[in-house]
Amino acid sequence: MTALHHEIIGSDGPALLLGGSLGTTLRMWDGQLPLAQRLRLVRFDHRGHGGSPVPPGPYEIADLGRDVLELMDTLGLQHAHYCGLSIGAMVGLWLAGHAPDRVKLLILLCTAAYMPPASYWQERARVVREAGSVEPIADGVLARWLTPEFAASHPELAAALHAMLAAAPFEGYAACCGAIERMDLRGVLGTIRSPTLVISGDRDPSTPPKQQELIARAIPGARHEIVAPAAHLAAVEQPESINRLILEHLSNDR
Repeated sequence: MTALHHEIIGSDGPALLLGGSLGTTLRMWDGQLPLAQRLRLVRFDHRGHGGSPVPPGPYEIADLGRDVLELMDTLGLQHAHYCGLSIGAMVGLWLAGHAPDRVKLLILLCTAAYMPPASYWQERARVVREAGSVEPIADGVLARWLTPEFAASHPELAAALHAMLAAAPFEGYAACCGAIERMDLRGVLGTIRSPTLVISGDRDPSTPPKQQELIARAIPGARHEIVAPAAHLAAVEQPESINRLILEHLSNDR
């Protein structure tokens, strides 16, 4: 397990863990900071990302999930709410399926339980390893993160996200590609008992809404919402809508 770099913001309210997308740091959740008025936000960098260590690979989704459990133990959190986007939500699925007593309410954004073909992730990992940098793929990834209209109207934010991605540790990024390559969480979906909200970006090319529909159908009692317009980083592009949906879901905590 890896001691994750993290940041705690907010009141003494319920704890909400925030796990980000592949290639991001905890700063991708800046649009969710208003939630700190009512919640104790714990945003963190996955292993191989941001300020967290980059242990030798290969990584599996289970490794990233156990890192979160170690973080919870360090913070004295017996259980918490969990919100993740993309690989962060894959980690949430693993947690809810394998450590169900630790996850109270679950929120999954723009994600999938299974993401073939393996060759796609192998090629992405190969490119960044050969370059020794994530920079060569940054433009293409950013085009999937944000709708063109949003990127054009928010140039400073788009540039900051590009810089964040380009600065990601290349070996950590590649190892996380391998974790997604080998991931298959379809078998745990029907076992999840944490009340679950699944959120899609209507124009997400990386994990289209049909992926979240499959998850919502398989998790008992799950609710599915679509925000628009939004590409893969829906929490960045539509923070007010996402924050409202998070608060509505967490109001179910009794």
